[in-house]
Amino acid sequence: MSYDGFVTGAIVKELQQLIIDGKIEKIYQPEADELILHIHNKGKKHRLYISVNSGHARLHLIDRDDYRNPKNPLSFCMLARKHFQGGRIISINQIESERIVEICVNRINELGDVVDKKLIIEIMGKHSNIIALDASTGIILDSIKRITMEVNRYRQHLPGLPYVSPPSHGKIPFYSLTEEDLESILSNASSLKSKTLLSNIHGISPGMAEEICLRASQRFNLDVELLTHKELYPVLKEMADAILSYNITPVVYFADDNSPIDFHVFTQYTKENYYNKKILDSPREAADYYYHHKVSSNKINQKSSDLIKTIDNNLNKLYLKKQRLSEEMLKAKDYETYRLYGELLTANLHKIDKNDKSVKVFNYYDNNKEIEIDLDSRLSPSKNAQKYFKRYNKLKTALKEKDIQLKETNQNIEYLESVLTFVKNADEIEDLDEIRQELIEAGYLRNRKSSSRREESKPKPLAFTSSDGFRILVGRNNKENDLLTFKIADKNDIWFHTKDIPGSHVILVLEGKKPSDTSIYEAASIAAYYSKARSSENVAVDYTYVKYVKKPSGAKPGMVIFTDNSTVYVNPNINI
Repeated sequence: MSYDGFVTGAIVKELQQLIIDGKIEKIYQPEADELILHIHNKGKKHRLYISVNSGHARLHLIDRDDYRNPKNPLSFCMLARKHFQGGRIISINQIESERIVEICVNRINELGDVVDKKLIIEIMGKHSNIIALDASTGIILDSIKRITMEVNRYRQHLPGLPYVSPPSHGKIPFYSLTEEDLESILSNASSLKSKTLLSNIHGISPGMAEEICLRASQRFNLDVELLTHKELYPVLKEMADAILSYNITPVVYFADDNSPIDFHVFTQYTKENYYNKKILDSPREAADYYYHHKVSSNKINQKSSDLIKTIDNNLNKLYLKKQRLSEEMLKAKDYETYRLYGELLTANLHKIDKNDKSVKVFNYYDNNKEIEIDLDSRLSPSKNAQKYFKRYNKLKTALKEKDIQLKETNQNIEYLESVLTFVKNADEIEDLDEIRQELIEAGYLRNRKSSSRREESKPKPLAFTSSDGFRILVGRNNKENDLLTFKIADKNDIWFHTKDIPGSHVILVLEGKKPSDTSIYEAASIAAYYSKARSSENVAVDYTYVKYVKKPSGAKPGMVIFTDNSTVYVNPNINI
């Protein structure tokens, strides 16, 4: 249901109240399908967010300023700045009752002449677009998505072409719908009432069509299929008038896991008995809350799944390498036997005939027990002894090398398992971006070449306050773990980490005070929560003073050794 003609109308009404006569001070394009206008009006600053992403197209005001902009502005952003930045918004209108919004801007050009420009925002799923127009001629200046004839023969969105409105398909706007119109629509219908409304009235979503029928059914105590224009029209009229008078109830509905499933500017009879809800003060708050949580969740899932796949692939290779090295070391562990054979053959050369395939000798290292040693009949007795010495030296050297390789492999496994934990525990897209950058620097991912590189974000460890007032800081990735432990923390602060389990470095900031048992248990609980053991109970957490935590030379990010530690057992928890 989400962003339909009713929501669009309510959003436009709100924008008319807040940003008409406002000056567009800045324009940004964080992503290829997003635009943000910074508007100053009547002493207040507003941010108008516009997205034409196929999965979550919308426009509304936002309070957040956490969007990261490219170093080099994209081409449509440059054009928008040229034609709209510095201009004043003179009108904002919803076209009929559709999900199309027209923003008219009055601006003084380089020659000092007053010119009128328009931004047309079409919210139409995968066909959503932002089109910049010269208002006097209706000619397209450019669009955020260029639509060629190969894509759409009826409407092209290209510079220099006239703007053509989307076809109406004979639908009637719900604002101007009359009872006679509805009677005519229903008299010619052969399908379900909700489908008839959907097919013949502008701006009605499938969910809202069902909602209108349900409201009429409950009000007049009639089965839905018995409804006529006499019952349906009052409901439609009331809803249209509510948008025009801005008499709305913005609401967000939640599933049992508290994830938002829908929002609207009217409460929904179809959802009231099935979902939890949150009433908000304005349509922008409802839209921003819904999309921020929904889209962030989708983006996090998408980005994290890509990273998890990459990490899993590398881990599987390392697990296989570890197994192979372990097997090879197991075979080579008896290398001393070959040195013994070489010595015993050297001491018994006189007993060996040239063509012997084996020889029995006394092992003076083991109470002179008799043992049999295989020989190569093609070699002389002395060369057989040398052959065993060579095998001994080869296996001895190989064992040392494989031991080094195995330690390095185990370190890489430990590192990637820690990264995997951070990915799975990430709550923000920014956290995943930082982890991706860490993997690029570690050589596990290729750097994406792009002309729109983003500014490096400053480390921002998570911060909590214990119930007795101590600050608790948590690293969000391995690089931040190092920064937190060796740059931010004082040597007399307390460092926490889950015992033998990948997780975050956690610092209990003491500031010269003596830590309480409560603060230690709470910091340990947070360390358990931000670890691989998040879903476990009775998790062992080591803690010690920061001064006892050291980073071995050449160790990977986040990898440390520590001494003088104690261990506490806690349940993972951040609600302190």
